[in-house]
Amino acid sequence: MGPSAPAAAPMAAPGHMGVDYEQRVDFDRLRKYRLSRAKASLEASECGAFLLFDFYNIRYTTQTWIGGALGDKMTRYALLTRDGEPILWDFGSAARHHRLYSPWLEPTNCHAGMLGLRGAIAPTAGLMEQAVRQIKGLLEDAGVADAPVGVDIVEPPFLFEMQRQGLTVVDAQQLMLDARQIKSPDEIMLLTQAAAMVDGVYQDIVEVLKPGIRENEIVALANKRLYEMGSDQVEAINAVSGERCNPHPHNFSDRLIRPGDQAFFDIIHSFNGYRTCYYRTFSVGSATPSQRDAYTKAREWMDASINMIKPGVGTDEVAAVWPKAEEFGFENEMAAFGLQFGHGLGLGLHERPIISRLNSMKEPIELQPGMVFALETYCPASDGFSAARIEEEVVVTPEGPRILTLFPAQDLVVANPY
Repeated sequence: MGPSAPAAAPMAAPGHMGVDYEQRVDFDRLRKYRLSRAKASLEASECGAFLLFDFYNIRYTTQTWIGGALGDKMTRYALLTRDGEPILWDFGSAARHHRLYSPWLEPTNCHAGMLGLRGAIAPTAGLMEQAVRQIKGLLEDAGVADAPVGVDIVEPPFLFEMQRQGLTVVDAQQLMLDARQIKSPDEIMLLTQAAAMVDGVYQDIVEVLKPGIRENEIVALANKRLYEMGSDQVEAINAVSGERCNPHPHNFSDRLIRPGDQAFFDIIHSFNGYRTCYYRTFSVGSATPSQRDAYTKAREWMDASINMIKPGVGTDEVAAVWPKAEEFGFENEMAAFGLQFGHGLGLGLHERPIISRLNSMKEPIELQPGMVFALETYCPASDGFSAARIEEEVVVTPEGPRILTLFPAQDLVVANPY
């Protein structure tokens, strides 16, 4: 028998600093790529402009970001016209900061804006009316006021005000998700760096995963380590153990870890905006045959889906290798959604493609090089309360799948065995 083929090198995850001796993320190239993808999507549509409130779409087109406490209040928005540069409305001090430190934006295109903080300032104050009037004037100046305006997400009063002032509104979210679907090498490197940070956090978790520690203490440890490593947002961490494993609650509690527990965790954070969704399952001290059997099945389903990943394959073909809802204790695919599941990763946690028996059989998407997504499997144990949960992040390449999530998961890891 001849020598086996060498294993593919891991996806590059260089240090986080800018240096002169290695090629790392080229942020100027990243910004140009993202704006060009958004513009191409706009130009291929019926729209004269996109008006964007989704904070991931705002970041994708304007390359700006402010913290989650303010970024999701439906007050920041951006306008992209066919022949124009992005125009941004932001909290006034943030807009001033952008004019100083975001030279890729025209300074005159960074405006102070305020629409009401999800209704805390009532629409009767007139802020939305003024904003729509200004937007309509910019559309007229750009010669696209008679074309539909694509909007991604919107508060009803703002939508009604746009219609009252004579603007035709259509959906832009589908067009923006299409634009964001194919990741550039810089985006893939950032996703890999984000995953590498979680690799290390799982090592920390294994070392402390002993009876007497609480789920919330592990959540605190993970948050601390991620922020120390440079995370810009720890969006959520699930910590689920013992009898809480089945059914999956998608949260964490103050439960004390006990000997023999099965426990699984999901770490969702972002580095320079690019997210992880990264489950791992462990047993604490020891593992029962029932727990091991559940893990083996979850791993088999995971491996079967990874083996399907290559350009040209349909997401329905990937979903078909996972068990039907009724085969693992659920009445239908809606009830089981998110357990045998795939979802695109990027600036958002759930991008395209979404892979599931719920939707993929009806409307499959063809896999393409440059897609990045997470694959998730879940198997309840025969003991009635334990369960195994595994997740791997995958890049589609011309040669097939490349895995970003490297903490060992082929076999059930027993933390601190007796």
